[in-house]
Amino acid sequence: MASKLALSSIHPGRYPRLVPELVRQIRRAVARHRRAMASLTEELVRIPTENPPGQNYRACAELLARRMCRLGLAARVEKIPPLKSSPANQPQEPAAEPRYSVRASYGAGRPALYFHGHYDVVPASSSAQFRARRRNSSIYGRGSGDMKAGLAAMIYAVRALMDLKFKLRGRIEIVCVPDEETGGRRGTAALFARGAIGGHAVAMLTPEPTGGVIWNASRGAVSLRVRIKGKPAHVGLSFRGVNAFEQMLAVARAFEKEKRRVSRRSTRYRIAPAAARRSILLIGGRCEGGVNFNAVPADCAFTLDRRINPEENLAAEKARLLQTLARARRRGVHLDWEIIQQGDSAGLAETHPVARTLAHAAQAVTGRPCAFEMCPGLLETRFYAARGIPALAYGPGLLSVAHGPNEFVSLRAMESCAVVYALVAACLLGEEAHR
Repeated sequence: MASKLALSSIHPGRYPRLVPELVRQIRRAVARHRRAMASLTEELVRIPTENPPGQNYRACAELLARRMCRLGLAARVEKIPPLKSSPANQPQEPAAEPRYSVRASYGAGRPALYFHGHYDVVPASSSAQFRARRRNSSIYGRGSGDMKAGLAAMIYAVRALMDLKFKLRGRIEIVCVPDEETGGRRGTAALFARGAIGGHAVAMLTPEPTGGVIWNASRGAVSLRVRIKGKPAHVGLSFRGVNAFEQMLAVARAFEKEKRRVSRRSTRYRIAPAAARRSILLIGGRCEGGVNFNAVPADCAFTLDRRINPEENLAAEKARLLQTLARARRRGVHLDWEIIQQGDSAGLAETHPVARTLAHAAQAVTGRPCAFEMCPGLLETRFYAARGIPALAYGPGLLSVAHGPNEFVSLRAMESCAVVYALVAACLLGEEAHR
C-alpha cells in the first residue's frame, strides 16, 4: 500500500535555502567513498550474471549484501521461491539456478522510499566483457551502465546520509533483484506477489541508464511466439506436404493491417525523435523453421512484439493480436502461440511532486535543467505504478551503449547520481520537509 504522506508538502522548493548547503554536504560525503563506489562497480561487473539463463546470482547477491553490511546496513539475501504456476500460454519456468533478492533499509517507520535496481545483465558476446577495465575516467564492461554502477550509487547515497547522521522521517528501502532482463516474473513480480516490497511507499527510484534525463514513463509490451504446423514432404512430392512457411507468410500478412493501425498512434509523453512517439508492432523479430532446402517445411515460427504507449490499454491490444490468430485458425491454419513477455506501460506526470523533486535535485547537483522523457522499453517502475506508487528512472549509464559490446559508465556520472539520490531522499524524508 502506498503511503498517505501528502506529497504536496515535500517539494524542496518549500525550503530552497537548505538545498545548496545540503548539496555541498552530501557531495563531500559521497566523494569520501569515491574509490569504494568504483571498486564495488568493478567487482559487480566481474560476476557474469547473464540472463538468460540466469547464472551466478547467488555470488552477486552475497557480494552486495557483504558490502552493505560492511557499510552498516543490515542487508539480507533471500531466496525467491519458484512460481507455483504459469498463466495460460506462458512458457513454463525452466529448471534454472535459484533467484535471490537482496534487501536492506535505513531509518524506521513510514513512509518508505524505495531504491530499486536489478543485478542481472543481458548475455555478453565475449567473456572479455566481464573484465571490468577502467579507462578515461569510465568503467567498461557488461552491466556497468545497466545497472551495476547505479546499484553502487544508490548504496553509497544511503551511506552518505548515514555519515551525515541525517534524520529521516521514515526509511529508505534498498532492493536488488534478478530477472529484470527477462520480464521480472522471478524477481520483482514475485516479491510483490508475496507482499515483500512496496509497503508504505512514497516513491520508487531505479537507476536505469537514462543518461542524465528522467524517465517518467515507459512502454508496455506483449510479445508472442507463433508456431505454424504443416506437413513434411520431399520437394519432388511437395503436393503431399503442407508448407508451414507459406502459411506463416499468410498469417504475418494478416498482421500488416494491424501494424498500419498501430503506427498511426503517438504518445503525448516526450521522446525523441518524433518517429519514436509512434506505437509499435514488430512482426518477425525472430523467424525459424524448416530442415533443408529440398524439403517442405513442417514447422515454422515467428515472433510478434507489440510495444504499447501509456495511453493504450494492454488487455485490449493483446486481445486484438489473439483475435487475428484466432481468425487464421478458423481459416484452417494449424498454429499455437505462447507469451514470451507481458508488462503494462507506466507514466507519471512531470508536474507530480515526486517528479518535480527529482528534477529539482538533479538540477541542484548538475547545474542544468533536467528533461523528462519516456523510456522506449519496459521498466520495473510499472510494478510500483500499478499499485499507485510514484516511480521514476534516473541513472548514470547511457542507453545508447547498454547491451552493446562497449558498454561503459562514467565515474563522474555515477558519483553525481549518488548525490542526487541522497538529496531526493533528504527532500522526501528529511524532517525539514515535513515542518
